[in-house]
Amino acid sequence: MNKNNKKKVKTVLITGATGDLGREFVNGFSKLGFNILFTSRNLQKSKKLIQLAKKNGCEKINDIQIDFEDINAVKKIIQKIRELELYPDILINNARDKKNLAVNPKGIVERDKWIGEFTINLIVPYELSLKLAQMNKSKLKNIINISSIYGVVAPNINIYKNPKRESAINYGTVKAAIIHLTKELAVRLASKKITVNSISFGGVKSEQTKLFQKKYSSLSPQKKMLSKKEVFGAIKFLTSSDSSGMNGQNIIVDGGWTIW
Repeated sequence: MNKNNKKKVKTVLITGATGDLGREFVNGFSKLGFNILFTSRNLQKSKKLIQLAKKNGCEKINDIQIDFEDINAVKKIIQKIRELELYPDILINNARDKKNLAVNPKGIVERDKWIGEFTINLIVPYELSLKLAQMNKSKLKNIINISSIYGVVAPNINIYKNPKRESAINYGTVKAAIIHLTKELAVRLASKKITVNSISFGGVKSEQTKLFQKKYSSLSPQKKMLSKKEVFGAIKFLTSSDSSGMNGQNIIVDGGWTIW
């Protein structure tokens, strides 16, 4: 085959790749033949994820062990990208830390948890998006921010056994901010021909209690939670040429949970 006709292999950078959603993203992109960079704080989980991707046929996959609450986190990521010479075409801002959703016995989210949640879910995505866009050898054309239906609507506290402790107010507040950050970046990066969109996922069936799954499902037109296999479709669409006209949009993937 003529080298000039060889299909270009795109590179995706996924933050927080060892969580439930992140694993599905890595699984999906590896099956599509993408080069993959991903961030993690867990070396053992990273090794398993790399094995999965290679089993799917991914030729280039590298992990970046990083704590997003490190003030130099973005700088270290950019440095690693330069070392590897793998410049992302796509950035998926997906990292989170569940410890920031801790609620004290009085039902209050302490200040440090607010700061941690905003840092990981909003400040770092903002910084990373701009730094990647401004790199000399930047290939960035697509940014996807992962939000939640709780960034669109307030939680229905009736589905929780102990709402004060199980539904942290900083989670939805920051997820709403991510949706607006998406709009801001879509405007500010349009001149670089970079599209920026977000996806708000509904509840994904995982390790929740049977009672929670039943209560949540009763509020969905589809009478179910999302399955893990249903999360990559929207990502695949937004990273394809079929979505080239979409910019600054928030796609809701929730089985209809928010429509009534």
